Amino acid sequence: MLSADEVLTTTRAVRKRLDFARPVPRELLLECLQVAVQAPTGSNRQEWQFVFVDDAERKRAIAELYGRSWDAYSARPRPAYGEGDVRGERLPHVVSSAMHLRQRMHEAPWLLIPCVRGRLPAGASTVEQAGLWGSIVPAFWSFLLAARARGLGTAMTTLHLVYEREVADVLGIPYDEYTQAGLTPIAYFTGDGFRPAPRLPAEDIARWNGWDDGRSPSAVLSASDAGHSRRSSRCRRGPGGSPSRQRPFALGK
Repeated sequence: MLSADEVLTTTRAVRKRLDFARPVPRELLLECLQVAVQAPTGSNRQEWQFVFVDDAERKRAIAELYGRSWDAYSARPRPAYGEGDVRGERLPHVVSSAMHLRQRMHEAPWLLIPCVRGRLPAGASTVEQAGLWGSIVPAFWSFLLAARARGLGTAMTTLHLVYEREVADVLGIPYDEYTQAGLTPIAYFTGDGFRPAPRLPAEDIARWNGWDDGRSPSAVLSASDAGHSRRSSRCRRGPGGSPSRQRPFALGK
């Protein structure tokens, strides 16, 4: 079994390395779910439901709606990064990987949609939003971590939520009572494992005793630029001498 740090740093959005041909038993999904529901939940209400889908027709319907949203999202302008910024260097790979999942989402042995009771009203306050999402997203992420520890690949996505009501109709989810929080394929992954992905250095994103942290805006920007340069050098190598996947562009999240 992987250590906690290994699971936390190597749970990647797996797209091209999903094994679509190998069945995943229900018992393993329930094992992951039993771990996941140890996540925090507001007032210990545990008002979550997890909809697993292996019906081919329903998977295809969900994937079609996801793909429609993906196509619209991918047509938007993409972020620009400075020279040497690993986010820009990794962007073509991310787009290619996301396109692969967009085309083959329906082939995954299982799709999972986590749901939480309640629906935010228009103009919901920050505390209302935090209370709802904070009672389902941690459990969703914990499921992905538990899956990673057991040799399964997943990819947290949210683009299908553009068509949340239509997906609710496909699956019979009571739309007015439950909010969907995302979508992931579930499959065994191919290959030997994963490495940590390039990320901004911790010292560039940590602030102490306040936002300005005694730094002027120009100093913060300079530190960030320097961090990009250091990160580029550091992340080209990565553990084992190879770069890892990063998700700066939210295609497929």
